[in-house]
Amino acid sequence: MNTRRVTRQFSVGNEHTGIVKIGGDAPVSVQTMTAGYTWDIDACVAEVNKLSDAGADVVRVAVPQRKDTEALPEILNQTRVPIVADVHFHYKRALEAIEAGVHKIRLNPGNISDRDQVNSVIDACSERGIPIRVGVNEGSIIERKDKERRLEELGKFFADRRQGHMIALMIAKLEEYMEIFEARDFHDVAISAKSIDPRLVIDVYSEISKRFDYPLHLGVTHAGPKETGTIRTVVALGTLLASGIGDTIRISYANDPVYEVEDGLEMLYCLGLRERQGVELIACPTCGRIQVDLFELIQAVRKKLTNAIELPIKVAVMGCIVNGPGEAEGADVAVFAGDRRGIIYVQGVRVANVPEEEILDRLLEECLAFEAKVKAGDAQLGEKAVEIVPPDPIGELGSGKDKIAAGQVEQITIDQS
Repeated sequence: MNTRRVTRQFSVGNEHTGIVKIGGDAPVSVQTMTAGYTWDIDACVAEVNKLSDAGADVVRVAVPQRKDTEALPEILNQTRVPIVADVHFHYKRALEAIEAGVHKIRLNPGNISDRDQVNSVIDACSERGIPIRVGVNEGSIIERKDKERRLEELGKFFADRRQGHMIALMIAKLEEYMEIFEARDFHDVAISAKSIDPRLVIDVYSEISKRFDYPLHLGVTHAGPKETGTIRTVVALGTLLASGIGDTIRISYANDPVYEVEDGLEMLYCLGLRERQGVELIACPTCGRIQVDLFELIQAVRKKLTNAIELPIKVAVMGCIVNGPGEAEGADVAVFAGDRRGIIYVQGVRVANVPEEEILDRLLEECLAFEAKVKAGDAQLGEKAVEIVPPDPIGELGSGKDKIAAGQVEQITIDQS
């Protein structure tokens, strides 16, 4: 992990929603966007609150029509998370959203470029202390030919880079647009430059980070369904974040945006850029040694523990007694299974040996008990009491008992002293 790039910092939100700081030394924040119509107040409020409950720090809503901005005051009144108005094509939607009390504006240079119109939005935001994100997407600028000489110079600079023309075009558009903000002495700005190509995303953000000190909003646009979009996004955003680049992120799936929030948070947890909230669940991959329904068990454990546990307890669910004990040693609570049973450990101490159908309830019981000890100061996360001693693989939980009975292998034992 590289040292995080130093940027300016601004705040979004208010006492009603809570203040989220973006940039500087603030934690990397997670954003997402509603999928429904903003003018449908009840549905929009329900979706915003669902995303907030999932862990979103900031939620964006689209305001393409006047009836969308007219719905904002009631939406803002019923939600408890900073709201960004996504403005395309008509600057008046931005002015209406600002008047309604929205907490941040997103502008697209490819769609709103008239200097007087942009100035009116900047002045309105400046008066109310509202930040702006300048978002450049590959699709919205690809045919623009402004400042051809500057673009030609940039194109030559990036001539040896894959998609150098597009990198140059994005940078030129950002430089052109940011001149307007700097002329108005307005600096509460985040910038983004998204593409569907993760390699282009990595390259363009790397170059932008050298040229601007504004916070960077990372994202891969049109990432696709979650099944493939996860990989596309993690490749780009994980690479940039590990390089110290990025202050706020939005994962984009053609799916329920709750997944965007969950996956964004998990990526930040894994990179150590956010303190984990709730259970950290690890599990072994499938193999021929599994003697329980591990797939069903891991999903049941995830569902049962997600809302029940507050602390970042590491829980391991292992499907056999071969690698399970060693791989589970770093966990606070662990279960590994064999012969339709499960052995449960709490910080290395064996506490239970239960039938498969009782694993889930007993695991939750042990997790809750351990969490209570941690809260009371009687235990610490990540502090193992003793080494895990695996059971005899030929014994009660072993996979070799039937083979021994059939005379196929010679019985051996493991010293557990």
